[in-house]
Amino acid sequence: MSYASAQDLIDRFGAAELIALTDRAGAGEIDATVVARALADADATIDSYVGRHYRLPLAPVPGRVVRVACDLVRRYLYTARPTDDVLAAEKAALAWLRDVSTGAATLDVAGNEPAAVDTQVLAEPGRRLFTPDSLRAW
Repeated sequence: MSYASAQDLIDRFGAAELIALTDRAGAGEIDATVVARALADADATIDSYVGRHYRLPLAPVPGRVVRVACDLVRRYLYTARPTDDVLAAEKAALAWLRDVSTGAATLDVAGNEPAAVDTQVLAEPGRRLFTPDSLRAW
């Protein structure tokens, strides 16, 4: 499951831009294989940030995640000389993903509460690992 689709990209950036970025064979159409690869790369990037606090895959996909995925895909498709707008959108997307990973931003995903973190503290009462005698050689 991808967080965005080729149609999401067309709706946001237009078919002409996608053809220009993906049509490496000169066929005059969007290369679905190139788009699919960029979508998978964007999904992996998003999962690496979001998976820290949320169960994956996200379902339903929040609109903000779709937008971030589209911005990342667009940047990945600009293999040479991305525009300032493309770089700014990528920077903003990654900053927001960092906020999600640290808990400073949250996702509106009903029924997908943050994943529990397994934290255990192990201790042996009464046993001291460091004592004056064990540290004497230091």
